[in-house]
Amino acid sequence: MVNKIWLGMLLIGFGFAAYKGDINLVTKAAFEGAETGVTVCFGLISVLVFWMGIMRLAEESGLVDKISKLLGPVVRFLFPDVPKNDPAMGYILSNMSANLLGLGNAATPMGIRAMQELQRLNPDKTTASPAMCTLLALNTASITLIPTTLIAIRSTYHSANPAEIVGSTLLATAIATLAAVFADRWYRARSKYPPALPPSASSITNAAASGRGEGT
Repeated sequence: MVNKIWLGMLLIGFGFAAYKGDINLVTKAAFEGAETGVTVCFGLISVLVFWMGIMRLAEESGLVDKISKLLGPVVRFLFPDVPKNDPAMGYILSNMSANLLGLGNAATPMGIRAMQELQRLNPDKTTASPAMCTLLALNTASITLIPTTLIAIRSTYHSANPAEIVGSTLLATAIATLAAVFADRWYRARSKYPPALPPSASSITNAAASGRGEGT
């Protein structure tokens, strides 16, 4: 789908350039876009490397673990169908901790691993479970204490005060997260999706099912 969108945008660009009678507009826009992309990337690299280093220090000092423990009760409330000591819970906590610090690049791998673990617990492999939908909603609208990427982009374009958006970003993401949580609770209350089974329970269920199959 994304490839089709990009192809459509390219075709629209060519069509607009042909309408204007100057096909060089497409070439000019392509080179200007490439130049802008490289400039933004170089600006992001310096800030992201800095904050990734801070994140590493936070991990080594135990700050991330403390944040994870602080978020533990909240996460268990948001994901009641995930067993407390399941590996999925650890990945969810790591993902949310990284998002809180504005480190989306660091949060993405943890979010993918969390989705894989939630799929393992999912009783219906063809449909996203409520826990998977909750994780996606929270990951999209996560409260962000330090909008690292936005600060980096503003610095690249010589903003007088790149960090002035911290307060407004925190307010906006807090409202978005609350909306995501309320929507999640509302849909969960009306969902008839079967609850996820702990690994031990699911293995017992599978064993019983195979036993019935052998008996027939």
